[in-house]
Amino acid sequence: MRLGIWIALLLISFSTQAIAEEKAMHKYTNALIDEASPYLQQHAHNPVHWYPWGEVAFAKAKKEDKPIFLSIGYATCHWCHVMEHECFEDEEVAKAMNDTFIAIKVDREERPDIDQVYMQVAQMMNGHGGWPLNIIMTADKKPFFAGTYIPKYSRNGRVGMLDLSTRLKKLWTYDRDKLEESADKITQLLASNESNSWAEAKLDVDALAKQATADLKQSFDHEYAGFGDAPKFPSPHKLLFLLREAKSHDDKQALSMVEQTLDAMRAGGVFDQVGFGFHRYSTDAQWLLPHFEKMLYDQAMLMMAYTEAYQLTGHKRHAAVVREIATYVLRDMRDETGGFYSAEDADSEGVEGKFYVWSMSELEDVLGKDDAKRFAQAFQCSKQGNFRDEATGKITGENIPHLSAWMEQGLSPALDNMRNTLFQAREKRVHPFKDDKILTDWNGLMIAAFAKAARALHEPKYLQAAKDSADFMLTTMQQEDGSLWHRYRHGDVGITGHLDDYAFFVWGLIDLYEASLDATYLKQALALNQHMLQSFASKSGGLYLTAHDAEALLVRPMEAWDGALPSGNAVAAMNMVRLARISSDSDLEVATDKLFQTFSGAMKRAPIGLTSMISAHVFAAKESIEIVLAGDKESAQAKAMLDAINRLYLPYAVVIWRDEASMKLIPFIQYQKPQGEGMTAYVCKNFQCNQPVTDVQSMLKLIQE
Repeated sequence: MRLGIWIALLLISFSTQAIAEEKAMHKYTNALIDEASPYLQQHAHNPVHWYPWGEVAFAKAKKEDKPIFLSIGYATCHWCHVMEHECFEDEEVAKAMNDTFIAIKVDREERPDIDQVYMQVAQMMNGHGGWPLNIIMTADKKPFFAGTYIPKYSRNGRVGMLDLSTRLKKLWTYDRDKLEESADKITQLLASNESNSWAEAKLDVDALAKQATADLKQSFDHEYAGFGDAPKFPSPHKLLFLLREAKSHDDKQALSMVEQTLDAMRAGGVFDQVGFGFHRYSTDAQWLLPHFEKMLYDQAMLMMAYTEAYQLTGHKRHAAVVREIATYVLRDMRDETGGFYSAEDADSEGVEGKFYVWSMSELEDVLGKDDAKRFAQAFQCSKQGNFRDEATGKITGENIPHLSAWMEQGLSPALDNMRNTLFQAREKRVHPFKDDKILTDWNGLMIAAFAKAARALHEPKYLQAAKDSADFMLTTMQQEDGSLWHRYRHGDVGITGHLDDYAFFVWGLIDLYEASLDATYLKQALALNQHMLQSFASKSGGLYLTAHDAEALLVRPMEAWDGALPSGNAVAAMNMVRLARISSDSDLEVATDKLFQTFSGAMKRAPIGLTSMISAHVFAAKESIEIVLAGDKESAQAKAMLDAINRLYLPYAVVIWRDEASMKLIPFIQYQKPQGEGMTAYVCKNFQCNQPVTDVQSMLKLIQE
């Protein structure tokens, strides 16, 4: 015991000494120095006197009678870096800010609850939002100003930080009543929006799905694929929705839209042609010029979209992209714990995209003139270059490698060898910053993606990657009372879990159960789902973003709209439908029905914005399939049955393995016993079960008829 205490004290001593040494190396150090977030640590040596969100900052604002300057961003946000360099690292700006405000920094990935509340404020006040998100508010958290990127000096109609600080100090001193009146009105409007009932009369689910499909067809870009104009986002949840509709209604146009978009993205500059993985989005309509940051959640969601497209079509080019994304994630985004990192920055050496672009002379230096010419022809590179600087729009003489099309045969072996040679050379460059925090919600998505890919591609290493992450989450990110932590970094866990942590992790656990047939994961999924309902459910049936015992914010946010990711409510709804089908738990059916009713008005008003919720609603209303397998899991017959099931695209099916552990969770399957010594499949549709079958072809006939 004494030795353990001595070691702990020694580690604390080393940590304290390291912090002291780091402080001595910098001219300025503020209160962010002790924070785990890489984004907050990026600002720890700004001359701005930043504080983390917490009572210390709010108490100081009240004591010094100052408004609060709240700045929200994330570690791989390009314009966050620009504003930091232009304003927060500038001593003149810092002096003005320190004189006028108490400054608070928030990592939106750590605190999505705070971000959602104040992003709604920005959208109400300005009609748009984005990051960096900058809010000025009273010490009781009531906002009266919202903006995004703010330069040092005012220009082109955009107020600068120096002018803003001067004006706000004057208004706060001499005209505070107007600011507080404005803050009260904004807060009241925000509260009224949150309290409005979204529920309407009973919905026609099929009509909703058809309308959402029609809206997506209307917004489809027939020239370049994807939806809308620039900037163009991957929106994989929309692709997943369209795949389901294509399957259900034999909608060839919907399927074509999905495949065109998947192929255009894979061919474009938005895909890292040299090292794999997708960038955040395309700044143009052609998918050429990306915003270069790479987010874990994009890799996960796109991996699922390509996997399901492969299952539905059998086109091998989609499976190839799944493998490429997996290669990138396993190589560059996996921690030794088994968890997955959050993101990679767009910038390196202070320049956006520098890590990823190539001049012709660089290609020739690495590949030689002949191969460089062949590579340039295939990947659309030239001496003039195709890379335009996002800020200036000027051609730089550098190239973003991209293909004219993504074909079924993929790259030739010769081109792939050249690509790999360039990758090895690129590894010697200065890498973009990696945000190495591990988030429960995004890891849940990655678990689901690897589990799906493991089934569809029969790839054991993908299943192991999903297991490793899930096991890490269950041992490290789960507290003794069953609740979840949100963030892990370098041995430190923290921040109470939000709705998305539960919903996305349960999603991963369900897919992992169906991939591994290990009832441990199903048991955890059921328990976490129940904990989620107890901690986040409103009286109406919708789920709040924050738990009942979480910090009270200006309002308690609840969201059903899809953004870059499906909403937590939509994912929770899909999880509960799947768990209800697996476990035959009628209480989950009731809870799901209440959730759909809560958001019925929103679905009816704008179905294109809630495609994930509609997908879950369709599943709940549809003739689903339950497949129960019983017998020797290690037998050749078992493997043949599972391989046959996993090859199929079955978005409205669940797979259950009958063993002792599963029977404790699902009592009804005790009666579905193996027939004889071989494998037996029980296929149930629309709450009715067929006679058991013991061969693959009979099973497939029952599933597909």
